Amino acid sequence: MQIHHKPRWALPEREVTPEAVFRNRRALLKAAGFGILGAGIAAPAQAGFFDNLLGAGGAKPDAEVDPTADLYPAPRNEAYQVMRPLTDESLATSYNNFYEFGTSKRIAAESQKLPIRPWTVTFDGMVEEEKTVDIDSLIRQMTLEERVYRHRCVETWSMVVPWTGFPLADLVAFAKPTSGARYIRMETFLNPDVASGQRQSWYPWPYVEGVTMEEAMNPLAFMVTGLYGKPIEEQNGAPLRIALPWKYGFKSVKSIVRFTFTDKQPSSFWMDIAPSEYGFWANVNPEVPHPRWSQAMEEPLGGNDRIPTLLYNGYAEEVAGLYKDLGDQKIFF
Repeated sequence: MQIHHKPRWALPEREVTPEAVFRNRRALLKAAGFGILGAGIAAPAQAGFFDNLLGAGGAKPDAEVDPTADLYPAPRNEAYQVMRPLTDESLATSYNNFYEFGTSKRIAAESQKLPIRPWTVTFDGMVEEEKTVDIDSLIRQMTLEERVYRHRCVETWSMVVPWTGFPLADLVAFAKPTSGARYIRMETFLNPDVASGQRQSWYPWPYVEGVTMEEAMNPLAFMVTGLYGKPIEEQNGAPLRIALPWKYGFKSVKSIVRFTFTDKQPSSFWMDIAPSEYGFWANVNPEVPHPRWSQAMEEPLGGNDRIPTLLYNGYAEEVAGLYKDLGDQKIFF
């Protein structure tokens, strides 16, 4: 007798919401008898969900329709392909790390409390002129495209998804850093009134990550504004996140509000919490284990089998040269 064990990411079928309902927040609430009250719900779960969310102040102040929705779907750049099936959208948008809203993977509903309009992004530090811009103005100044990338979490789960966005190099050009800038420090929002995880004082909020200027200029480094041909949802990092597909997922900071150009290497969120386990580089390598578990295999969302992890998550040809002169530095954690 063969026994099948459900993987960690598996959702019971009763908890999977049809996409049409997921996208139509107003219809979802109306169907539940709430009219337009609390129009920010995007991912219902078990019975009692609506009562709990509305009681917790689940109404969303941002616009019902994303102001940049007319830009999607963007043309796909066929230079960025993965020889694996795309992860089902319902999994990629319901199994997420977003510690601002809790340590569970089921934070899709909770994250809808984040107001993503209005939203501004600040560019400061070693730039020709510091500035703060509206997110919709910023997005419309960029040429959007879709890219299919692998995504590898340090916890060993993985997915293949179609991101929409623009090269980080284009954002650097927009920011106009001075010649002495060597790093970009990226900072997410800080709003403990809506993000319950940010009320936990033992975490060094806000979430911070960083890359070198050389990494930022690599063609793979990608600013994300959309997913699956639509504006990106809150749980996946709306309205602006980064995708660095050759690094572990925690480097791809979500819901960014600030880019600071500096000549000093930033200390990141996980470096501050556990410096013996997490370093600055965090490049994927199956031969280098995390201090508490192996990285040799990964578990794709939606799959039944574990598969071998690839060096630099399969992007060694494009990025290995970035690290050839770093000597004894630990570039894989």
